[in-house]
Amino acid sequence: MRLSILLTTVVLAATALAGCQKEEEAAAPPRPVLSLVVTPTALPGTRFAGVVQAKVQAALGSRVAGRLVSRTVHVGDLVKKGDALAVLDATAYELAVRSARAELSSAEATLSSAVATEERQKTLLQSNAAAQAAVESAEQSREAADAGLVRARTALVKAEEQLSYTRILAEFDGVVVATGAEVGQTVSPGEAIVTVARPDERDAVVDIPETAEKIAIGSRFAVSLQINPAVKVMGTVREVAPSADAVTRTRRVKIALENPPETVRLGTTITAELEGPDLTAIMIPETAVLLKDGKPHVWLVDAGKGEVHLAPIETGAAANRYLQVASGLKDGDRVVTAGVNSLEEGQKVRIEDEASL
Repeated sequence: MRLSILLTTVVLAATALAGCQKEEEAAAPPRPVLSLVVTPTALPGTRFAGVVQAKVQAALGSRVAGRLVSRTVHVGDLVKKGDALAVLDATAYELAVRSARAELSSAEATLSSAVATEERQKTLLQSNAAAQAAVESAEQSREAADAGLVRARTALVKAEEQLSYTRILAEFDGVVVATGAEVGQTVSPGEAIVTVARPDERDAVVDIPETAEKIAIGSRFAVSLQINPAVKVMGTVREVAPSADAVTRTRRVKIALENPPETVRLGTTITAELEGPDLTAIMIPETAVLLKDGKPHVWLVDAGKGEVHLAPIETGAAANRYLQVASGLKDGDRVVTAGVNSLEEGQKVRIEDEASL
C-alpha cells in the first residue's frame, strides 16, 4: 500500500514538473535577431566613386622665367578668351626689345650705306675709274649688310615674342579651377600659374582597380551625385587608360556626361554605376548562411507571424564577405544575418533592426 502511494506521488510530481517546463517554454519571449531585407544591388566591380572634371582644361603658364607681379583671377572666376590672367616682371624683356630695335636701325643704316657704295663703284667701273675688284668687294659688303638686316629683324621678332610671354592670357572662355603661383613668386618656364577649364563639357573621372571587370570604350554608366543620389545623369566611356598606375594599380576612366544639369558642378564627387545585363544581384553577408547537409540555407523571417523558417539557396561568387545569391531569395525577403546556428525551425523571433542591403 505504501509502495503504491509512493509511486503515485512520484508520477504526479513528474507530471507537474513537465507541465511547468512546458509553461516556461511557452512563456519564453521571442529571441531578438539581426536581419536585413534583401534587394538586387550592383555587383562588385560595377560601381565606382569619382569626381566631375572638365573635358577640356589647360594649365597656363609663361614660356619665360620671371617674377610674378600680378594675378587678377582666383579659383571660381569666369574668364573670356584673351583676358589677362597674370603678368610677369617685363623689365628685362622690354630692354631686350629696345636693344633689338636699335640693332635693326643700325643694320638698316649699314645696308643703306653698302647699297650706295655698291652703286657708286659700279658707276666708276663704267667710266674705268674703278677696278673690278672694288666692285666685287662692294657687292660682298652689301650682301653681308643684307644678312645683318635679316638677323636684326629676327632678333626683334624674338624679343617681342618673349615680351609677350610675360602676359598670360586665357585661351578660351572658361572658369578658373586652380592657381599655381602667387604674386612675388619667381616662376620657371612652363610652370603652371592658372588652370582654366571649360565648364560646358564635363567628364566623370573614376579610378578602377585593375582587378575589376574590364571596361570598354562606349560602355554606359549611370552617374549620380554622392551628396544627392537623386541627381542622376547618363554617360558614355570615352577614354580608358591603357595601363594601371604603378602605385595605385588602378586605371583611369573618363565618362562623357550627357547634358549634365548645373548641379553637377566641377569637382563634385559622384558614384558611377556600370549599366548592362546581369550586373545586379542579391548579395547577403556570409554570416547569414547556414550549411546543412553541406548545402547553403538561410533563415527567412516571417514578419507577420514573428517566426523563422529555413530555406535552401544557391550561392555564387563571394566578394568582401558577401555572397551572391543565384536562387532561393527574392527582392523584399528578410533574412537573419547573425546567430544562424542557434535558431530552430518555427522559432519566435523579434526583429532588432531595420537594415537593408
